[in-house]
Amino acid sequence: MPERPVLVSACLAGVPCRYDGRAKPDAALVADVEAGRAVPACAEVLGGMDTPRPAAEIVGGDGHDVLDGAATVRTVDGEDVTAPFVRGAEAVADLAASHGVTTAVLQARSPSCGCGRIYDGSHTGALADGDGVVAALLRRRGLDVVAVRGTS
Repeated sequence: MPERPVLVSACLAGVPCRYDGRAKPDAALVADVEAGRAVPACAEVLGGMDTPRPAAEIVGGDGHDVLDGAATVRTVDGEDVTAPFVRGAEAVADLAASHGVTTAVLQARSPSCGCGRIYDGSHTGALADGDGVVAALLRRRGLDVVAVRGTS
């Protein structure tokens, strides 16, 4: 039986989908996608957001709090973008399920993909403990989630 594919943040797979319109390719993950061993996904794009887009951070908690309705995702300009972040997280989780994925390798610190450490909501570059919205939902669905910083 073939190995299950891994879910990866699309920006780590070389797709220019980050808020700033860039990618953060990780050579090993790019190779895994090209070989069919990994499935790339960007929750923010799947949630209907444009690329590029204003930077966003979770305010009032982490991704688990967002999913529970106790925190929001806001752009640097204060716009509430919680709904597309949740919609995108659900799309990524459904994609993972459809491919039989049990592990996700996600972009560090992101309000979507951050695992264990995310930006703190102040838009100052400060970090806080917690998961992004996608990481939180994938964990809730039983996936193993790890973070990678990207190489460029």
